[in-house]
Amino acid sequence: MTPSLLPRPGTRLVVVGGCGGIGLALVHAAVALDLRVTVFDLATSLATTPLPARVTAHPLDVTDEAAITAAFATLTDGIDALVNLAGFTLACLPISDLTQADWHAVLAANLTGAFLIARAALPLLRAAATPHAPTTLIHVASGLAQRVQPGYGPYSAAKAGLISLTKTLALENAPLVRANAVAPGAVDTAFLTGGTGRAATPRRLDPAAHAASIPMRRIATPDDVSLPILFLCGPGAAHMTGQVLWINGGGYMP
Repeated sequence: MTPSLLPRPGTRLVVVGGCGGIGLALVHAAVALDLRVTVFDLATSLATTPLPARVTAHPLDVTDEAAITAAFATLTDGIDALVNLAGFTLACLPISDLTQADWHAVLAANLTGAFLIARAALPLLRAAATPHAPTTLIHVASGLAQRVQPGYGPYSAAKAGLISLTKTLALENAPLVRANAVAPGAVDTAFLTGGTGRAATPRRLDPAAHAASIPMRRIATPDDVSLPILFLCGPGAAHMTGQVLWINGGGYMP
């Protein structure tokens, strides 16, 4: 990968969920490329996560429609790229043991929130774009959208819906806005040990066993996901829209 394929210095990047493991790696890599970065995340996450000095940060709960409208109103300089990493899941439970409240909580944060974010961002993305220099929107889904596992019913359903939402956004907003999804497998972040944001749950995965089960024989690092996201934001991906980038060490090959 050459620097010319990545976003140009000065690119205005918004990262929703920038305090998580992948989000923070993305923020640091973007700052190193001299991008202008804004992070939206939960107030509790912002309070406990050191961000680079040049990053602008605003508290945001993606389940709060009014808060999303207010947060995007602060982006008076516009947007060139938006990456949405917001999401969480609850303790692993079979569908038969879920309450309706549990189901709605997971879909609200992972799918409805993504719709609200996209709807708020699109006017800014369109305003900054031309047909020969489209802006970009990236939703981060999950390998569990396709390679489902017991106990992840609402999360898998939400992430599968997120992929369909992304494809619809790609069709409806071309050629001014490109929309793509990134679907990681297991990544070595706090998410695997219970999360750090909206809810904490027991450890969900044995990293060593998972590594042994996939062709690359290791669990992904945050950079394994954040750097491909940056590629999708840049001119090297100028003709990519409506695509899903599966990053899983060969564990799932569609």
